[in-house]
Amino acid sequence: MSTMQCTHRDHTIIADVVEHPGIPIPWAGGCRITAPDGRTTRRLPLPLEQAFLAELESAQRASIAHGKWLVDQCLDQGVALFDTAKA
Repeated sequence: MSTMQCTHRDHTIIADVVEHPGIPIPWAGGCRITAPDGRTTRRLPLPLEQAFLAELESAQRASIAHGKWLVDQCLDQGVALFDTAKA
């Protein structure tokens, strides 16, 4: 299986899709994002109501689109993309 990835606003977004065999819509979408400084997020799943898809390619495309949206939210709205250390 090939992994879909793209670069958006200097961030690398990699689709991280997980298969759950035996259910009608077995592909759980998610992504990992690497910032220009080298930091990488944990796996960021799609929102629950859109998390599972029937086809691998659809799950990968949705995961990439979600990653782009998350990068835009981080850069434009200041929404934290990375976990912050707790003191």
